[in-house]
Amino acid sequence: MQHAARNYAIVTAAYWGFTLTDGALRMLVLLHFYRLGYSPFALAFLFLLYEAAGILANLIGGWLATRFGITRMLTVGLVTQIIGFTLLSALNPDWTAALAVAWVVLAQGVCGVAKDLTKTASKSAIKVTHAQAKEQGSGQLFKWVAWFTGSKNAMKGVGFFLGGLLLQTLGFRYSLWVMAGLLALVLVGVVTSLPTMMGKSKASKSAKELFAKNAGINALAAARVGLFGARDVWFVVGVPVFLYSVGWTFTMVGGFLAAWTIGYGLVQAMAPQIVRRSQDGLSLEVSAARWWSAALALVPVGLAVAVALDVPGLQWVVVAGLGVFGFAFAVNSSVHSYLVLAYAGSEKAAEDVGFYYAANALGRFLGTLLSGLLYQWGGLLYALIGSALMLVVCWLFTLALPGHRENTPGAHA
Repeated sequence: MQHAARNYAIVTAAYWGFTLTDGALRMLVLLHFYRLGYSPFALAFLFLLYEAAGILANLIGGWLATRFGITRMLTVGLVTQIIGFTLLSALNPDWTAALAVAWVVLAQGVCGVAKDLTKTASKSAIKVTHAQAKEQGSGQLFKWVAWFTGSKNAMKGVGFFLGGLLLQTLGFRYSLWVMAGLLALVLVGVVTSLPTMMGKSKASKSAKELFAKNAGINALAAARVGLFGARDVWFVVGVPVFLYSVGWTFTMVGGFLAAWTIGYGLVQAMAPQIVRRSQDGLSLEVSAARWWSAALALVPVGLAVAVALDVPGLQWVVVAGLGVFGFAFAVNSSVHSYLVLAYAGSEKAAEDVGFYYAANALGRFLGTLLSGLLYQWGGLLYALIGSALMLVVCWLFTLALPGHRENTPGAHA
């Protein structure tokens, strides 16, 4: 148990460092190019390859982590992020706008690969270390997942603030160099502290085997597409542009989004105290996934009505609604993150987690794309309607979640 807890702590700390720089990167790019006069849709476009790259990175990363070990893939993810920062720092202000956009999109794609390789390896490590510490009880996995996920998102919120601070004090290029240096220190810690072959197992030999997941993971992956698409379809462009349009400064908008993300992460970490636990580890948790997704869908519906009626103090109604949305979304996300590891087997946990987070990346990609399009077509109202529809899809797929573990070839049990 002592070694398992130690490895869990090291992986969590490493991912904290990564997430801190990843959150800072998003604010660096948004603030820097907003200052250069880019439109909201153009800003969303800069992140499309970042999100799209994660789909393939999760699938391949899960297979590679199983084949070569989690520590090696965590190392690859950190190195890839450092490369992405270096590429971004080479951006030349004398380039044409088209060349600059192409370069940033490419560098962001590299960072997107790095993010999801690191995420898949890190979350798979939790399953592996938990398998080595079963005497802690059936609730330990949920607690470890909730703390890991919640603290990671709180750290991302700190990263939002750090990105703005670094840009203001050091500028775009030097900020990227500082973040690359921080990740280099994290990389040294991972290489020298974690077992090299941790999580290594017999990987799938064919694409058919790789995609042959059990019914629980398949349904959960489909629900995850809807869940994260529903968040990003109004969070990426709609919320910040709307708040700016009603008179908020960019500093106010960035500070609010940072505070929201930190609060969202704290709720995720508290999810085990909010969701009732079952002895079998699934029955009550599956019911919670269904109930919370249905409740979450009502939030954008209510906000869409408020926007359509142009109620007094609309900006504060939106802010309050985003707070309610963040609470319910955080519980949903934490329950989902637990369930994928509950359905997955320890032997090929990395492949199962990679498949699931490929769906997560697909949801973020669709949400980011639709965020720019829907806001351009119909403002915040259309973005909220899009969010509500995606949450209905999420809820429908949670109805297909099995309440027990299946003993199938795809389960890897």
